[in-house]
Amino acid sequence: MFVRIVKMEFQSEKISEFLKNFDLVKHKIRNSKGCQLLELYQDKNNETIFFTYSYWKTEQDLENYRNSELFKKVWAKTKILFNAKPEAWSVDKKVIL
Repeated sequence: MFVRIVKMEFQSEKISEFLKNFDLVKHKIRNSKGCQLLELYQDKNNETIFFTYSYWKTEQDLENYRNSELFKKVWAKTKILFNAKPEAWSVDKKVIL
């Protein structure tokens, strides 16, 4: 299993716009080939910081999604709302409970 973690910081006045768009597209992302899980988290101490965790069968599945029209549309709407440069990590899940 391959996990992608993305940290995003938004302009505070743009949070509701991000959440509305995420709600519209989350099922499409979750239905992308190889996507096994997509979750959104919000930092407890800083409401402008969000994280997405997505689980993928393979790195190629993630790359296929990142090269898709869906990703291009989602990212175009999302990146204009940022307050800081996003950070991303690709990790392998080592312990499965």
